[in-house]
Amino acid sequence: HVQLVESGGGSVQAGGALRLSCTASGPDLNFACMGWFRQAPAEEREVVAVIARIGTTAYADSVKGRFTISQDNSKKTTYPQMNSLELEDSGVYYCAASPAQWAELNQRSYTYWGQGTQVTVS
Repeated sequence: HVQLVESGGGSVQAGGALRLSCTASGPDLNFACMGWFRQAPAEEREVVAVIARIGTTAYADSVKGRFTISQDNSKKTTYPQMNSLELEDSGVYYCAASPAQWAELNQRSYTYWGQGTQVTVS
């Protein structure tokens, strides 16, 4: 069973930056794509950024040019760097893993999910 643990959330002023991380562990690590999603209160969960094992990335339009996702395969960790944060970026950020061989934006493709980390922009 894969476990995903997020960290790095917190409170930041608008215009600031945060770097999240997600580390995977467990015996079944055959997933190929890691994604980050977020959910604001009373809103549906939405994709933020994803990265395939080979390094291909994809982003939601709302974060393009501000967020950058990277990974360290040796550490089984992904890192979304979030710059120029806006009030609308607030929410719980979730890390997820998908068996997709490409940068999958559809959250239905994701099999494993972390518990989430809160990001608050004020």
